[in-house]
Amino acid sequence: MAAGDFSGHLIFMRKKIISLACIVVIGLAFSFSSFAQNEEEDLSGQSFEGFDLVGYGEDGDKTWDLKGETAKVEGSQINITNVDANSYGQEDMNVTAKTGKVNKDSGQMRLEGDVVMTTETGAQMLTDAIDWDKEKDVVSTEEEVTILRENMKAVGQGAFAQPGLKTAQLNKDVTVEYDRSSDKDPLAGVLTVTCDGPMEIDYEKQTAVFNENVIAVDEDRKLMADKMLLFFDQKTSKIDQVVCIGNVLIVQGENASYSDKAVYKAQEKKIILSGRPKLLMYMDQNKDNNVSFGN
Repeated sequence: MAAGDFSGHLIFMRKKIISLACIVVIGLAFSFSSFAQNEEEDLSGQSFEGFDLVGYGEDGDKTWDLKGETAKVEGSQINITNVDANSYGQEDMNVTAKTGKVNKDSGQMRLEGDVVMTTETGAQMLTDAIDWDKEKDVVSTEEEVTILRENMKAVGQGAFAQPGLKTAQLNKDVTVEYDRSSDKDPLAGVLTVTCDGPMEIDYEKQTAVFNENVIAVDEDRKLMADKMLLFFDQKTSKIDQVVCIGNVLIVQGENASYSDKAVYKAQEKKIILSGRPKLLMYMDQNKDNNVSFGN
């Protein structure tokens, strides 16, 4: 597998979680908060059928809408069934859930039951429940989260995002699979990256970090490290550099390399090993003896 291949197959990290966990939920959270501020206290105990709300920005453009099969006001909480909400902005998004709970006083929201967040580009985030804390500006869930986009699937236990800071993470037990069967790649197959977590994304800095027991596997190629950092090009969004730190092991067939640190530079298409590097090669004139996890 060429180094360029390795960089291309991990490019999915920049957009997936941020566009879903951050942008989708923050827009909808503001929607519910606005509703909370406008509800009258004397509605407590009342139920509504065919619940429908629309929100507009200062310029008069629609910024969100929300529909529910029913809504019931119970004190400071509004319980909604069969939630179907949309947020409009740089990227339109839709969120559906079996139930939703909105605190009128704090604006905090919880969605439960088959929560599906979908962007206009088709990317999805699926989970059983999600919470948004307005005061702390935090979106979180302890449930398993699945993110789907084109040929990519990412699964992790729990998620945490700070929409205002444009950061997010999958908390633990992270597995990412990228299917290249439709990429017209002669090395087409499934690239799998796992880590104990967390896996962190910073949209502003355009970085992704895998933490603890990181393993990247592609056919007979394997890379292992304590930590892996991905740096993306600001213009192309492609991986510019990969840095692996701590107990780095790169295996290809019967060949292997060991080091404290490995740096892959995409433009130069080479890997630099440092910190007590050691190279083990099985020499066979009938085989390709390139041991790099890329070109």
